[in-house]
Amino acid sequence: MSSMLRALLLLLLQLCCYFNTAKCAKVLVWQMDFSHWMNAKVILVELVQRGHEVTVLRPSSSVFIDHNHPSGIKFETFPTSVTAEGLKMFFRQLVDNFIYESAKHIYSQPFPLVQKFFWEYSDICQSICKDAVLNKKLLTKLQESKFDVLLADTVFAGGELLAELLKIPFVYTLRFSPGYTYEKYSAGLLFPPSYVPIISSGLSGQMTFMERVKNMMYLLYFDFWFQTFNEKKWDQFYSEVLGKPTTLRQTMAKAEMWLIRSYWDLEFPRPIMPNMDFVGGLHCKPAKPLPKEMEDFVQSSGEHGIVVFSLGSMVNNMTEDRANVIASALAQFPQKVIWKFIGKKPDNVAPNIELYEWIPQNDLLGHPKTKAFVTHGGANGLYDAINHGVPMVGIPLFGEQHDNIAHMKAKGTAVVLDFLTMSTTDLVNALNAVINNPSYKENVMRLSTIHHDQPMKPLDRAAFWIEYVMRHKGAKHLRPLAHNLTWYQYHSLDVIGFLLACVLTITFLAIKCFLLCYQKFVKIEKKKKE
Repeated sequence: MSSMLRALLLLLLQLCCYFNTAKCAKVLVWQMDFSHWMNAKVILVELVQRGHEVTVLRPSSSVFIDHNHPSGIKFETFPTSVTAEGLKMFFRQLVDNFIYESAKHIYSQPFPLVQKFFWEYSDICQSICKDAVLNKKLLTKLQESKFDVLLADTVFAGGELLAELLKIPFVYTLRFSPGYTYEKYSAGLLFPPSYVPIISSGLSGQMTFMERVKNMMYLLYFDFWFQTFNEKKWDQFYSEVLGKPTTLRQTMAKAEMWLIRSYWDLEFPRPIMPNMDFVGGLHCKPAKPLPKEMEDFVQSSGEHGIVVFSLGSMVNNMTEDRANVIASALAQFPQKVIWKFIGKKPDNVAPNIELYEWIPQNDLLGHPKTKAFVTHGGANGLYDAINHGVPMVGIPLFGEQHDNIAHMKAKGTAVVLDFLTMSTTDLVNALNAVINNPSYKENVMRLSTIHHDQPMKPLDRAAFWIEYVMRHKGAKHLRPLAHNLTWYQYHSLDVIGFLLACVLTITFLAIKCFLLCYQKFVKIEKKKKE
C-alpha cells in the first residue's frame, strides 16, 4: 500500500513539474480596440484565472480598453499622438461610409474610396506602433519584465515587431484579414477558390460556375490590388527598426500559432495548418437571469415569446427612415420585441416594443421565450445565437457580416435582408419565416449541437495553445516548411522549369537524331539510284 502511495505521489509531482512550466508565466498583449478587445479580454481573463500575469499595452487613445475595470489584468499605458476622439471619429466615419455609401459589397467599390480608408487606418496603426517601439523607456521596461509570450491581433500591426524586439514568441488571434491575405501569405494557409469563398464575397461553399468566376475575381482583387496596410511604408519602418531588410509579411510569418475566431458550425470545410486552431464562440456562456424589469416584459409576452433586435455596438445614428421602417414592421407581431437602439426614438414605436441602449444579449438569446434574433451578423452575436439555438434574420452592414450571414443562409438558419433597401413588408415576411417555419429552428439547433460537441471548449483550447507556446518556447515544429522556400520554390516553378528543360532537351536530341538518320537514309537512297 505504501509503495502505491509513493508511486502516486511521484506521479503527481511529475505532473506538477510539467504544468509548472506554464504556471505564473508573463503574457504581453498588443490588441486592437472595439469588438476585437472584447473578444481578446475573454482569453486574457481566463489566463489570469490560470495563474498567469497578463499585461496589456494600452495606447492613450484607447476607447474600449478600460484599465480601471477590475479583472486582474495589468495595463501599461503609453502616450500616443493619436487621440481617443480622433480614433472614434475615424471609425464612425468608416462605418457610416460602409453602411450608407458603399452599400453591400464594400470592397468592390472604386479603389480610391475603400483603399483610402484602409490606408488611413494603416497610418493610425503605424503611428501608434511607432509611439510604442520608439519609446525607449517603455521598451526597456518591457525587456526587463522578461515576458514569455506576446498575444497580438493580426489586423492591428505592430505586435509582431514588438515580439521581435523583445525576442519572445507571439500568437495571433483573429477572425480574418481582408481577402485572407495574411492567412495565405504569412501563415501559408491554402484557399482553393473553386470551393473556398473569399471573405467579403458573400458566397457560400457550394458555388455555381458564375459564382466561382466572381470568387476568382475577388481573389485577384485582393492579391493584386487591395492592401489592408500600406505595406511599402510598413516594410521600410520594420527594416529601419530591426536594422535589417525585412517585410511586414515576413515578420508576421514568424507567428507560432494562429487562433481563428470561427468554427465548423459557421465555416465551410477547407484546409488548415497545424499551427492554426478554430476557437469560434470562445466567449459563449450559459444565460444568466435577466434584470427584473426586463424579465417582467419578457414574461408578459405569454405563449408568443420575444424577438431580440440588435445591429451591434457600432450603429449609433440610424437614419429616421430606416428606424421607422423597422419600427413599423416590429409593431405587426404578437411577440414582444427588445430592440437595442441608440439615437432618436422612432415616431411609431408600438407598445410591444421596448428600446434599450444596452441589452444582455447572451442572456436574452438563452431565454426560453426567445423566438428569433434580428442581427447585423457580427461574429459574437452569431455565435450567441448558435450557442442557444435561435434562428436569425440577418441584416449585414459591413465587413465580414455579409459572409457570416451568407453562411447562415446556406446552412438554413437565417433569412437575409438588405439594410438600405428592405421595406416593412420584407422584414415582416422574414421574421414570419424564421418564427413559423420549423426548419430554421431545426437547422440552428443542429449547428448548436455541433458547436457544443467538441472535445474541449473553444476558450480552453485558446488558453491551451498559448500555454503550449510558453511551455515549448515557441511552436516551430508546427509551422509549415513553406516558410523556408522562395516563392518560385513554393510553386515548384524551378522544378517545372527543370522538367520542361529536360523534355525540350530530349525532344531536341530526338529530332536531331531523326534528322541525321533521315539525311543518311536519303544519301544512301540517292547512291543506290545512281
